[in-house]
Amino acid sequence: MKLIIADPIDEAAKNELMKLVKVEDLSDIPKDELPKYVKDADIMVVRSATKVRRNMIDQMQNMKLIIRGGVGIDNIDVEYAREKGIEVRNTPAASSITVAELTIAHMLAVARHIPYGTQSLKQGKWEKKKLKGMELYGKTVGIIGLGRIGNEVAKRVQALGMKVIAYDPYVKESAVAKLVDLDTLLREADIITIHTPLTAETHHLIGRKEIEKMKDGVILINTARGGVIDESAIIWGLETGKIYGVGLDVYEQEPLPADHPLLKFDNVSLTPHIGAQTAAARERIGQEVVKIVREFVSK
Repeated sequence: MKLIIADPIDEAAKNELMKLVKVEDLSDIPKDELPKYVKDADIMVVRSATKVRRNMIDQMQNMKLIIRGGVGIDNIDVEYAREKGIEVRNTPAASSITVAELTIAHMLAVARHIPYGTQSLKQGKWEKKKLKGMELYGKTVGIIGLGRIGNEVAKRVQALGMKVIAYDPYVKESAVAKLVDLDTLLREADIITIHTPLTAETHHLIGRKEIEKMKDGVILINTARGGVIDESAIIWGLETGKIYGVGLDVYEQEPLPADHPLLKFDNVSLTPHIGAQTAAARERIGQEVVKIVREFVSK
């Protein structure tokens, strides 16, 4: 049985996979060349960089399983793959803590102007009086999407003395947050953080209409998927002062273009989709991939 690795995974996990199946590591080749390598593969492992669309799936003659190392599977045409008899799996629990920690990092960075302060010092400035920040203690955090990552975020903001409300139409009760409807969350939260998958239902879930309902001076965080928030609405909110600041790890277009309007603002904390990019998360993702493959080949 042949397995191809389309994006880099933990080295120890790759070694474990080599004991189970024939492994071909294609993580260094250009993405547009991948379709010609999938013809005779039985299993494919991807992270977020590889897009598995119809044109690639149509080249798959033996493929039985596609594994997404990570949470979101919006980079895979899941329905089309399943129509072709290909199983699609992911590793949703492996990176939850790492993504939650990055979410907290963005909250603190925006609230205390850390990105601007760092850049200002590099320019030889000492702008202490200008950088008046926001204390998080006692503030209300609104979590949109109370899955694994949302729950981990809730636990951590509670440790900071923050109140937690959450909106998730698929969650009926919670031990870590007060469940409210979306409009209530938008009105009451001082900080809003997004933790939903990108689907037709959640695309542009947050737009200008939703931002207008938010408190003046709200902080908006997104470490989930770029398309959940309309970036033009974020820019409007920053330009008008409706939004205090924004922390983003994901974007509607990735990589983020060098001339993107978001880059002109001082009150933003931006990272290049590094939510799961820690050694610990990478190791957990790798071990979960190994577990899935082991179960699959033993059927």
